Amino acid sequence: MNTPTPQLSERMSRLGTETAFEVLARAAALQAEGRDIINLGIGQPDFPTPGNIVEAGRRALADGHHGYTPSQGILPLREAVAADVLKYRGVEVSPDNLLIVPGGKPTMFFACLMFGQAGAEIMYPNPGFPIYESAIRYADATPVPIALNEENGFSFAADEVLESITPRTRLIIINSPANPTGGVIAKAELDRLVAGLEAHPQVAILSDEIYSRMVYDNQPHVSLLDYESIRERLIVLDGWSKTYAMTGWRLGWSLWPAAWIEQAVRLCVNIHSCVNAATQWAGIEALTGPQHAVDEMVAAFDERRQIILDELNAIPGFRCARPAGAFYAFPNISGSGLVAKELQERLLEEAGVATVAGTSFGAMGEGFIRFSYANSVANIREAMTRIRTLLA
Repeated sequence: MNTPTPQLSERMSRLGTETAFEVLARAAALQAEGRDIINLGIGQPDFPTPGNIVEAGRRALADGHHGYTPSQGILPLREAVAADVLKYRGVEVSPDNLLIVPGGKPTMFFACLMFGQAGAEIMYPNPGFPIYESAIRYADATPVPIALNEENGFSFAADEVLESITPRTRLIIINSPANPTGGVIAKAELDRLVAGLEAHPQVAILSDEIYSRMVYDNQPHVSLLDYESIRERLIVLDGWSKTYAMTGWRLGWSLWPAAWIEQAVRLCVNIHSCVNAATQWAGIEALTGPQHAVDEMVAAFDERRQIILDELNAIPGFRCARPAGAFYAFPNISGSGLVAKELQERLLEEAGVATVAGTSFGAMGEGFIRFSYANSVANIREAMTRIRTLLA
């Protein structure tokens, strides 16, 4: 006699994953066995959270900030974010339109849940952060990839994006500077995209700007907030994880049009109630306190960027476009004779170098592999030596 068992809903089969965490777990297991592993896979700064921020978190706990907070986030933090947006993006926004969330992913899911449904299409960058496609599919929408091309530094062609819009398109996701490519969307392409979107007023836009402070070669960060014509249908995602080396604090923010903020807050109420109280007070210190630690960290990333770019381009079978932002290099490895997943596994198991296959970021990532240069110069150079030895 067969005993019936509980059945998961069909929607659970549509959830993807983030391979970087799987690689991190495997690398940790190998290290526990005594293996020497250099981790160039996980996308988090290798710097500690600045001491003034840590102290602000401690002080908040000592001062009794132990309870629930408003689901939208405490007002002093939202005011600090509004001031930061004005300082770095030059746009005045209301704290009433800001939402404090535990990291960046809730904003991605909120946007996809609000605009995704059966028959709807959501456009997203490919190769791109894997949670975009996962959230789109979970929301029962159809994911439509925006191709990011190696030839133009992993920017997109605005005309191609606009030609892909259909009456079913509900949301477009833009990420610049980008994970996994390190690419930055050229201002000229953003200008053309925004101008073309005037003909598609039914399309919302989610701009993931989590790496907004990590742009190199003296180039400014171009925010979609710069374009007044789309602000009433624009969601902006940013946070503390990358800029302030606060990945484990789980703190992010998003800016919503007035017409949608109430629904976004309602999702917070239903899903996580509110963000950790002490973390929010630490977030205020991060934004309002000294910024020299951020500048020093970005300068270190820039130095490593130059080194890893030269090293990768010196490996036979590799070629790497110059990353313009974030802390990732995304070399083309097709000349190695290996597909991305096979190279990822061999680098980890045989060379002791953790990386992430390009296919973990979408089908268009085949032939590429992601390196995070959020590691020391010595470790980056040693990793490149190991790769050359393995491929030789």
